[in-house]
Amino acid sequence: MRLHRMRVTAFGPFAGSQDVDFDALSSAGLFLLHGPTGAGKTSVLDAVCFALYGAVPGARQSPGTVLRSDHAEPHVFTEVLLELTVGGRRLEVTRRPQQDRPKKRGSGFTTEKAQTWLREYDPAARTWQSLSRSHQEIGEELGQLIGMSREQFCQVVLLPQGEFAKFLRSDAEARGRLLGRLFDTRRFAAVEDRLAELRRTAERQVKDGDERLLAFAQRMAQAAGGDAGEWPLPDARPGDPGLASDVLQWAAVARAGARERLDIATAAAAAAESRQAATRSAADEARRLAALQERYAQARAEVEELTARRAEQEALKARLDTARKAELVSPALEWREQAQRDHRTATAERDRSRARLHPDLADAGADQLAALERRMRQDLGALDSARRAERRSAEIDTERAALDQRARADEDVLTDTAGWLAGWEGARLAHQARIDAAHEAAARAEHLAGRLEPARRRLTAARERDAAEARLATAERRHADTRDAANAAHEHWLALREERLLGIAAELAAGLRAGEPCSVCGSAEHPAPARPGTGQVDRATEDAAQRAYRDADTARVDAEAALASVREELAGTRAEAGTAGVAELADEAEELRREHAAAREAAGGLHEAQVSLAAAEREYEQRLAAQRTAQQSVAARTASREALDREQASLERELSQARAGAASVAEQAALLEHRADILAEAAEAVRAVEDSAERLKEADGRLSQAAFRAGFDTPDAASAALIDERGQRGIQHRIDAWQHAYATVTARLAEPETAAAGAAPPARTEQCAAEATAAERALRDAASALSAARSRATELDALSGRATEETRRIGPLREQYERVARLAGLTAGTSADNERKMRLESYVLAARLEQVAAAATARLQRMSGGRYTLVHSDARGGRGRAGLGLHVVDAWTGRERDTATLSGGETFFASLALALGLADVVTDEAGGARLDTLFIDEGFGSLDDQTLDEVLDVLDSLRERDRSVGIVSHVGDLRRRIPAQLEVVKNRTGSTVRLRGTGGA
Repeated sequence: MRLHRMRVTAFGPFAGSQDVDFDALSSAGLFLLHGPTGAGKTSVLDAVCFALYGAVPGARQSPGTVLRSDHAEPHVFTEVLLELTVGGRRLEVTRRPQQDRPKKRGSGFTTEKAQTWLREYDPAARTWQSLSRSHQEIGEELGQLIGMSREQFCQVVLLPQGEFAKFLRSDAEARGRLLGRLFDTRRFAAVEDRLAELRRTAERQVKDGDERLLAFAQRMAQAAGGDAGEWPLPDARPGDPGLASDVLQWAAVARAGARERLDIATAAAAAAESRQAATRSAADEARRLAALQERYAQARAEVEELTARRAEQEALKARLDTARKAELVSPALEWREQAQRDHRTATAERDRSRARLHPDLADAGADQLAALERRMRQDLGALDSARRAERRSAEIDTERAALDQRARADEDVLTDTAGWLAGWEGARLAHQARIDAAHEAAARAEHLAGRLEPARRRLTAARERDAAEARLATAERRHADTRDAANAAHEHWLALREERLLGIAAELAAGLRAGEPCSVCGSAEHPAPARPGTGQVDRATEDAAQRAYRDADTARVDAEAALASVREELAGTRAEAGTAGVAELADEAEELRREHAAAREAAGGLHEAQVSLAAAEREYEQRLAAQRTAQQSVAARTASREALDREQASLERELSQARAGAASVAEQAALLEHRADILAEAAEAVRAVEDSAERLKEADGRLSQAAFRAGFDTPDAASAALIDERGQRGIQHRIDAWQHAYATVTARLAEPETAAAGAAPPARTEQCAAEATAAERALRDAASALSAARSRATELDALSGRATEETRRIGPLREQYERVARLAGLTAGTSADNERKMRLESYVLAARLEQVAAAATARLQRMSGGRYTLVHSDARGGRGRAGLGLHVVDAWTGRERDTATLSGGETFFASLALALGLADVVTDEAGGARLDTLFIDEGFGSLDDQTLDEVLDVLDSLRERDRSVGIVSHVGDLRRRIPAQLEVVKNRTGSTVRLRGTGGA
């Protein structure tokens, strides 16, 4: 993988767009990335990682990490573009993180989602082809091509020296965590976890089976009941090897005892059943005789009781016959009672109606009362005309109230209009004054606008003048440097040329061949050709010096042209701005801007003032019209009020006569209506009394005739003998029940068995029942014992069978558990077969660490002058894991010691060698992807000059494989030793980058 160029925009400390030409830096093989602390050196590496993986290195990736530059303008997007060659393909990846941007409409911000673009260069078409804009697709594509995860890339390509220094001094656990992340040994840890899980699962299955087996044994002990004390359960725990055989032996003994007790219980139950049958038969016979004797005694008692009630039955029959004769008089009795009720009701209604009449009418007849009602109705009809007059009088009152309301409204209008018109002239003059002032402000704003633009141009020119003066000093220094460099290159080229001319004979002699003529003298013999001296200059060296001079001279010409351009620009800005300072011109422009804004604001009120004046004039006309209308309404209302007064006086005279002392015509009409209703009701009540008296007299005559025909002396006697239908049915039911009961009892006494039982001695039921109960109890006890013995035997057989099946099922599980437990213990380092107590993951990491140590030693020996060698150790340190030890062998003492004992400088080049070795091993592990660009971050400040030269020689040797190495450091000595440099410059407005020693500016 080779990086070509990168552009970062609004990223980290970089406010604008900054371009990094990695091709120019990589051409030197070794380049330096330097700048002051906090300038953004590490941000350049973060941008590379972000472009490839969409995130910065893990040490700087946190939930609160903000990639956007605080110096960037709000409308500028944060973006990283990286062009690289990987897997033989030239790609361009562009990434934008999620960020806030100003809304296109209105104020505030809106969130812009993260975006990614991937393009590939087509050499045949010489164009870029778009591949994808999907984050997931681009991440998968780059991940497959690079062959490394983000953590591996950051550890291998962006070599963090601080972490490797800690790696040298850390314990085995910390080394294991780092190596595990880099070499992705999760699959080996997964194997350990899987074997441990299988062991736990198998162990749990075996214990579960043993617990089930013990549960069966407990259930068999419960089934055996009190007999279980003869056979105690085996003393074993789940997981014990001999548990199954002990349980099966105990189950066989328990089954044999249960079968023996079942035979005994069967014989006892048969004997108890025979005794119970005999006693039950005797008890049944005694109960039958006792029931017959009781039946005979009850029948005798019932006959005597029924005979004593015979006279009562005869009286009931006589009463029933009398009631049936009285039923013939019942219709006449009901008619007479109804007529009497109607007469009483009519009499009460008549008395109530008369109480509401005048005392003079208390004895009036129905005809007199009806005549008075008719006269009252005639007087009521005469009030219709009075009602109409009363309604008209009310309407006149409403009309007069409306006139009074309109009069008050007109008076308010006249008062308000008079007050407004009095101040009209002053208001008109004020509106006109506003219009005149706005005209004057518009003229002033136009004048100030003509002065404001030149002031702004002078301010811009002054700022450009100051910037050009600053660039002039830089351009002059660059011109002087390039001129000195061109002169030095020219002198060097001339010196080399002179040296070459001095040894030109040896150069020509080198081209002579035996038998071929000399190009100078033409001779084919060359007896004494010249020999090249020490430090002979050849044509290639001279040509290289000449090209260097031409390049330096081109740089001088460019610098001279740039200097002339800056001077020309400075002259133009000075002519425009003059000698005034930027602050002075800014104050002048700001003052003009404020005056111009104030004048424009005042002039902006012209239209509003004109609109206000027009509105006031319209209101003036409306007020005059309203005043005239109100005055006309006042005159018209006076005539209307006089006419209404005359009409209402006439109506009042008519109403006074019609009301007859009442408050209103309606009240008088209601009074007449009420009196007519009372008279009508009283007349109707008198007629109802007369009618009801006539009907009552007729009912009395019919009742006397009906009683005489039915055989009763008086109607009262017939009424006393009446019994309703329900009562008659009750008497008949009592007579029938007595007759039925008497017949039933006499039939029962005539039964042969009942009569024989009555003559026999009393039955002995209690003695026979007690004997039967005792036999029944003995049978139940024997049956219960038999059932319990049978259940115990059956359950013991079933449980023994299930225990046997469980034992067969546990056998393969126990074998599997023992096999898996051995493997799990071996991989976890807890088995006795694992002598070093090393886990599987640790074993793999130890092999990788051994490879890393071997790869690092090749460079460490060169950097340390052959003194130090890194070796891997399998020794177990304290309570930590074994296999991840790292020692250094000191060739001067011949002893091996821990890497934690190295000094600061020794630790640096040891960690650098370790990082380079780790990069090689991880690259091979990831698939052998070629890494043509590496970065080394800090650590060079702890080295002396000699060691620094040796370290730089090792890094320079990486160019043999066409690699480029970038050193990230702010050590000043490296700027003198490494010509190719990428400088990060910080200032108040954000950092910038500059290329040095690569032909760049």
